[in-house]
Amino acid sequence: MRKAVINAVLFPALAVVLALAVFYFVRRRRRRRGGRSVLPSHGGGGGARADRLQAPGGSGGYVAGGEEALVRFPGGEALTVAAILEAPGEVVAKSAHSTLYRAGLSAGEAVALLRFVRPACAAGAEEAAAAARVLGAARHPNLVPIRALYVGPRGEKLLVHPFYAAGSLRRFLQEGINDSQRWEIICKLSIGIVKGLDHLHTASQKPIIHGNLKTNNIMLDADFQPRISDFGLYLLLNPAAAQEMLETSAIQGYKAPELIKMRDATRESDIYSLGVIMLEMLAQKEIVNDKLPNARDIHLPASFKDLVLERKISEAFSSELIRQSKNSGKEENLNAYFELATACCNPSPSLRPDTKKILKRLEDIAR
Repeated sequence: MRKAVINAVLFPALAVVLALAVFYFVRRRRRRRGGRSVLPSHGGGGGARADRLQAPGGSGGYVAGGEEALVRFPGGEALTVAAILEAPGEVVAKSAHSTLYRAGLSAGEAVALLRFVRPACAAGAEEAAAAARVLGAARHPNLVPIRALYVGPRGEKLLVHPFYAAGSLRRFLQEGINDSQRWEIICKLSIGIVKGLDHLHTASQKPIIHGNLKTNNIMLDADFQPRISDFGLYLLLNPAAAQEMLETSAIQGYKAPELIKMRDATRESDIYSLGVIMLEMLAQKEIVNDKLPNARDIHLPASFKDLVLERKISEAFSSELIRQSKNSGKEENLNAYFELATACCNPSPSLRPDTKKILKRLEDIAR
C-alpha cells in the first residue's frame, strides 16, 4: 500500500519535471533560431529592414539586458543570427580589438567577411546601434558595404561584409609586382580610392570619417576596382581600443601629426593617410617605421619622410615605373602625382587639398 502511494505521487511529479524540462529546451531552441531582436529601421533609402522581432522585456527600441540583436542592410536581407553565428570560417587577420574571419554563409552572401569585435574593446550597445545606422547607410561602388551588424549578449559585435577574392591593396603591392608597376593601374586605384573617400566625406550632411585609412583597409575587385573597408570602425570601439588602433596606425606611418586621440580624426587626417597610400603605390612596397614616431615629427613612413622634405622625387619611384613613364611620355604626370601625394601629407591640415580637388587633379594626371 505504501509503495503504491509513493508511486502515485512520484511518477506524476517526475512527469511534470520532465515536461518542464522539455518546454524549457524547446523554448530556448526557438529563441536561438529566430527569437532574437532585430534592430528597428533607421529610415530612409538604404536603411535596415523595418521588421522587428520583439524580445521579452523589449520596449520597441534597442533591447538591452543581455539580449541579442541584428540589424540588416541591403544585400543582407536574408541573413539570420543562426546563419551568421553557425557559419564555418577561418581566421584571416587579427588585431588588438577584433578578429576577421572568412566564412561560408547558408543565406545571403555565399562567402563573407565577419569582423568580430571583442566585448572588452566594443562600445556600448546604444552607441554601436547608432553608429551602425550611419555606417550601414553608406553605399558607393568604391566602398565595402556593411550587410549586417550583430550585437551579442556579452556586448560583442559582429560585422558582415562581402568577401573580395583579390584581397587587399597591401597584398597587391607586395605580391602583384608586375601589375602594380603599371602606371594606368596606379591611376585607376588612386581615383577609385578618392571617389570612395569623397563619398564618405561629402555625401551626407555629417561627414563620415574613416579614421584608419591604410592599404590593408582597401579591398580590390578582380578588375582592380578599389573598395574602402572598415570606415568609421572606431565608432564601434570604446575609447581605449580606438586609441590603441590610432597608435598602431602611427607606427605604420598613417597617422596625421595633429592627431592626439582617435576621436579627433577629421577629413584632413584622412587626407593625410591617403597621401601616404599614394606614396606607397609609387614605391611599390609597404614601409613600417622601426621606432615609435615622435609627436612633433611628420608621421610618414621613415624612408619617405626625407624624400618629401627634401623633394627628392625620383628616389621615391620604383625603377620600373620610371622606365614606363619615360617610354610613354608620362614623366611629368608621374612627377605631378608625387607632388599631389606630398601635398596631401602637408604637416598643416588646412593646407591639404580636399577630396574634390584631389579627384580633379588625379583625373587630369591620368589623361
